[in-house]
Amino acid sequence: MKFDSHVDRLLAVAVGLVNLASPGEEGGAVHEPPTGAALVAAVADLTSGPGRRAHPGEAEVRALLQVVPQVRAVFEATARDDLAGAVRRVNGLLEATGARPRLDADGHGGFALHFHGPDDGFVRGWQAGLASGLALALGSDLAGRLGVCGAPVCDRVYVDGSKNGTRRFCSPRCQSRVKAAAHRARTR
Repeated sequence: MKFDSHVDRLLAVAVGLVNLASPGEEGGAVHEPPTGAALVAAVADLTSGPGRRAHPGEAEVRALLQVVPQVRAVFEATARDDLAGAVRRVNGLLEATGARPRLDADGHGGFALHFHGPDDGFVRGWQAGLASGLALALGSDLAGRLGVCGAPVCDRVYVDGSKNGTRRFCSPRCQSRVKAAAHRARTR
């Protein structure tokens, strides 16, 4: 299953920012978020698009990442099958970011629906976009597609784009770790 390309991009950036900036566990090891220039570069990479490079400053990155705990909470609520809780959190994000829809030229003679914050700057624009992408995901028939990795010692988030909606892991690496452990347990 796929969301439209704009929503897909917003969700990919949401996953990337949460997994980058949330301390915790990843793939069986401790995950410590990068700091300083490495963090700024990673956020610039995540928020850059084809033909458009983002150049956020450290203060902008810190401000953007203030929404990460709320965004992560949406994934966690959805993973617990608490859709109502996820929706409450997204509605709070939409209100806090001042997200508003707008049709923008898509460069191919058509228009695409985008979401902007009240000032369209890097921070408010991305925060509003993330909130809107999550809202569109939760408001669709694909609402249960946001999750948290089911592998031991991993708490990274993901969007399930599979046809049957049964993804449980953030990456093939975590899926392989779980399958290998199950195989070892069976052969003992």
